[in-house]
Amino acid sequence: MMELYHNNMSVCAQKVRLVIREKQLKPIEHHLNIRAGDATRPEYLKLNPNGVVPTLVDDAAPVIESTVICEYLEDAYPEPPLRPLSPRQRATMRLWTLRPDAGLHRACGVTSFAIAFRHQMLALPAEEIERQIAEKPDPAVRDNLRQTIAHGLRAPQVGAALRVYDKAIGLMAQQLDQTPWLAGDSYSLADAAMLPYLCRLEDLSMSWFWDGDRRSVARWLERCKARPNYAGIADYLDKKYLDLMAASGRELGPSVREMLHS
Repeated sequence: MMELYHNNMSVCAQKVRLVIREKQLKPIEHHLNIRAGDATRPEYLKLNPNGVVPTLVDDAAPVIESTVICEYLEDAYPEPPLRPLSPRQRATMRLWTLRPDAGLHRACGVTSFAIAFRHQMLALPAEEIERQIAEKPDPAVRDNLRQTIAHGLRAPQVGAALRVYDKAIGLMAQQLDQTPWLAGDSYSLADAAMLPYLCRLEDLSMSWFWDGDRRSVARWLERCKARPNYAGIADYLDKKYLDLMAASGRELGPSVREMLHS
C-alpha cells in the first residue's frame, strides 16, 4: 500500500504528485493543513522528523524529501522512465533536480510570502503568527519569515530571492533554446522538479519573468501543462490562494521589476 502525506499548494508536494501521476500510481492521500500545525503533530513527526511535506509511505516505509521521493519513485516504478538514457543527459537532469534544494525553493518561499502570503499572516492574532513562526525548525528560516511578514518586499532577503529566481529562469531559457525539455529530448524528473516554481510565479501574475528572449520557457510551460500528469498540480489548486496571489502580484509587480533592474 502507498500513502502520500501532502498539501495542495505546496510546491514540493506538487513536484511529487507530478511524478506520481506520470507513473499512474494511486496512493491513499492525506492532506495536511500546514498553517494549522498538522505537519508538526507527534504522529506525523514519527514519519517525517523534519515536519514538512510531502512524505511518501510505500509498503509501510516512509520516504522523505521531495527530490529523494521522486528518485525513489523512478527506481521503484521505472515505467514510464523519467531519466534520460544518456549519462550526460542524466547529469544535466540532476543539475536541474538539485536547483530547488540549492536555493530556488527558499527563494520561492521568500517571494511568495513577501508578495502574497504575508497578508494571510498579518490577519491573524500576534500570538498565532508567532506560533506558526516558532514551528519552523531552522532559526534562520524563522528569522527570515518574521522579517518577510513584517516588511514584505522591503525585507532584506527579498532582493536576493528574486535574483535567484531570475537567474534560474535565464538558465532555463538557455537550455530550452536548444532542447524541448530541460534534460534533452524527453520529459524527465528535471521538468517535474522545476515546473511548480514556474507555476508559482505565474500564479503571482509574474509570467513576465519569461518575456522577450526567454519565450522558450513559455513554450515549455505550455507543453508541461498539456501533459496528463499536470493534473498533479491542476486538480489541487485552492482558489483562495490563487485569488490572493494574483491580486497581490498585480499590485506589486512594478516594484518587483524595479528591484530586479535596479
